[in-house]
Amino acid sequence: QVQLVESGGGSVQAGGSLRLSCAVSKNVFMFAAMAWYRQAPGKQRELVAAIAVDGRTNYAESVMDRFTISRDVANLAVLLQMNSLKPEDTAVYYCNARSHVGSDYWGQGTQVTVSS
Repeated sequence: QVQLVESGGGSVQAGGSLRLSCAVSKNVFMFAAMAWYRQAPGKQRELVAAIAVDGRTNYAESVMDRFTISRDVANLAVLLQMNSLKPEDTAVYYCNARSHVGSDYWGQGTQVTVSS
């Protein structure tokens, strides 16, 4: 059973930083990719950042150069460092793991609120 547990969300003023952490119950290299998604009220869930098993990363254009996704292999976690936060970054952030056969696993989400 795969379990993903997010932490690190909270409230911050515009321009501030937060670091999200996703604790994974399995070795992160067991998955084809790990990712962070977000969903704002009234909007569809969108991809924020992803890291493939080979270390390649990709980011939504809206967070490029502000957010960084990484793996903490020793602690079985995936991190999302978020800098220069904007009010439009306000959303529930979800951790995702995709298996090599295409199965998706999700965490319960963590709220990020950025005030202007």
